[in-house]
Amino acid sequence: MDRYLVAMSGGVDSSVAALIISSSGYECYGVTMKLHTSKDIWGDGCTTTEDIEDARRVCAGLGIPYSVVDFSDDFEKYVISDFISAYENGATPNPCIECNYHLKFDKLFSYGKEHGYGKIVTGHYARIEYDERYGRRVLKKAVDVSKDQSYVLFRLTKEQLDSTLFPLGKYSKDEIRAMADKAELGIGGKKDSQDICFIPDGDYVRFIENYTKKSYPCGNFVTKDGRILGRHKGIIGYTIGQRKGLGLALPHSMYVTEKRLDTNEVVIGESEDLFSKELYANDINLSAIDFIDTPLRIKAKVRYNQREQDATATIENGLLHVVFDEPQRAICKGQSVVLYDGDTVIGGGRIV
Repeated sequence: MDRYLVAMSGGVDSSVAALIISSSGYECYGVTMKLHTSKDIWGDGCTTTEDIEDARRVCAGLGIPYSVVDFSDDFEKYVISDFISAYENGATPNPCIECNYHLKFDKLFSYGKEHGYGKIVTGHYARIEYDERYGRRVLKKAVDVSKDQSYVLFRLTKEQLDSTLFPLGKYSKDEIRAMADKAELGIGGKKDSQDICFIPDGDYVRFIENYTKKSYPCGNFVTKDGRILGRHKGIIGYTIGQRKGLGLALPHSMYVTEKRLDTNEVVIGESEDLFSKELYANDINLSAIDFIDTPLRIKAKVRYNQREQDATATIENGLLHVVFDEPQRAICKGQSVVLYDGDTVIGGGRIV
């Protein structure tokens, strides 16, 4: 019989995932990842004591063993360091993708195998199904498109897809909450987690400054031809496409269009300056196919909440090259481009 390690956050989704799998008669083991140790830096965003107790109580009610594993060093190494480095180098990171890649489907999966649990279960809204077109198990969007998380899971390899279950992928969020209530798990009304769980107040600049013990120098806001518009408060505090919070008296709505690290300048421009038709990405992962050797017609998205857009993908000199049929707004270095064929994730990479 297969034995399943269930990643438990203490929230509704992972609790119902454990309920579904354990109710199916499989042997399960619930595990929560401890991702930080310093409340002074992190706040209460990631896996609080309450979350751990909720997960422990749910597992006890389901009659499955439970433990907490300390991955705080790995979280700092792979997620926090990458997050800070990205902002310091003018990029906009996506820590959820890095956490999934390095921790949930690498470190935690390895931990499970060491303890005899060869498959991993999470509460993500996505599906993994065998697809005859590709001759393998592939990652697909959730049935509830409004909750779909396939974008942040694109780095799952073929091998990981063969050993992973997403039992929530065919349900809506309302159905999941109803299951939690019917089973009397006691967490049906619990709020969903934030986008960046380790920055619960959303003030990532303060987080980076507290973590690094550094201050980031002020510089000039400039137009693309070099005209000075005012002073910015540190280049890490601005992202491509940003309009609000600039502190400038402008004649009309203008946007951050570029960050010049060498001169510590933030470039302000018009909306049309944000649009481009192509991008390059590294850290390529292809899971539905083995390679791209001829131009591939696909749909692609460059941020989590974007609808996929028609494009052509090639690989050139080790980089994924995506050319969109229509210009896309605010393509950000550091974010990921994910390729789709209908509901199926073909793969993707990190935009450079």
